[in-house]
Amino acid sequence: MMSAIKAKDTKPEQFVRRYLHSAGLRFRLHDRGLPGTPDLVLPKYRAAVFVNGCFWHRHPDCRYATTPATRPDFWASKFDLTVARDHAKSAALRKTGWCVLTIWECEAHDELALDRLFWQVVSGP
Repeated sequence: MMSAIKAKDTKPEQFVRRYLHSAGLRFRLHDRGLPGTPDLVLPKYRAAVFVNGCFWHRHPDCRYATTPATRPDFWASKFDLTVARDHAKSAALRKTGWCVLTIWECEAHDELALDRLFWQVVSGP
């Protein structure tokens, strides 16, 4: 079952990409030259965008960030490691001068959230 979970080109990521492209922004996908391999990299604005899944990356106060009832200790440690890795990736990018932005899976369909993301990118840090 876990093999069906994609890391790239997910539906939320495609929504974000489609919106930003239609708004006139151009970006690179999954730039492996940057720490953490951001989902979208906008070099003109020196911005890196992560499109995070609410379940795996533990979106605070989100109805999709549930914890499975079986093996709660396993899941708690797995989620803690993921969140710690996210913070480390963001810190490494900020240290090199990049503006790090995150949009959550549940926000990818919300046009207001996408508008906010657009303005955060073009206005800079």
